[in-house]
Amino acid sequence: MENNFRDYYEGVAKILNKIQTTQVEKIIQAANLVEKATRLGGIVHVFGVGHSHLVAEDVFWRGATLANIHAVLEPSLTGHQEISKGEYLEKIENTGRVIFNYHRIAYPDIVIVVSNSGNNAVPIDFALEAKNKGVSVISISSFEYSEYLKPLHSTEKKLKDFSDIAIDNCCPIGDAIIEVEGFPYKFGAVSTIAGIFLIQTILSLATKNMILHGFEPDVYINGSLYSNSREAEEHNKKLTEKYFSRIRNL
Repeated sequence: MENNFRDYYEGVAKILNKIQTTQVEKIIQAANLVEKATRLGGIVHVFGVGHSHLVAEDVFWRGATLANIHAVLEPSLTGHQEISKGEYLEKIENTGRVIFNYHRIAYPDIVIVVSNSGNNAVPIDFALEAKNKGVSVISISSFEYSEYLKPLHSTEKKLKDFSDIAIDNCCPIGDAIIEVEGFPYKFGAVSTIAGIFLIQTILSLATKNMILHGFEPDVYINGSLYSNSREAEEHNKKLTEKYFSRIRNL
């Protein structure tokens, strides 16, 4: 049983170590982009469909996280309901453009687009529309998986091809790390862990850099501290009110 536990642990650790040794320069570049956008008063929009939307949710309206983060959550594509339908909707071209424009995204805002495969139409079109509108794009995807797959988009390109900073989540083909002899399929998904590790690293670095450079960013306090501190509650309410008219999902 202990060996079975270590299979997944060691697989995840291997991926995180690979990120640490191969993606540092891009993480720093992404953090600098977040810092610049925040200093200019921009919003950082995070978008993903299917399970990739979980990465966006993890950093939205959350304690210990920047307040100018917006999780772009399209109900028909998150999997919160009628999940099997989303598998087909995420492949329909031009939908991503509609979603982008609905949220009135414009410079100095930036976007972080998450797609493990980097191959579905909606995140690609979302990034493509951002580029067309002069909005910088950070992407998180599996390069190995993306390059393995036949292109689905009419441009025959992948998400990373429309990104100013393309970050590799270092996850394997099929998003699975465990195999058992005699069983035909690998299992043990890891892209959500890798994606959340990457985005939290980027945002934490950006926040630290702003503070060290003399700029005070807006950071939410964990809501559970309300029971101990009226100040914590007032702090968060003030930030929510500040961004309420600019972030449609607040």
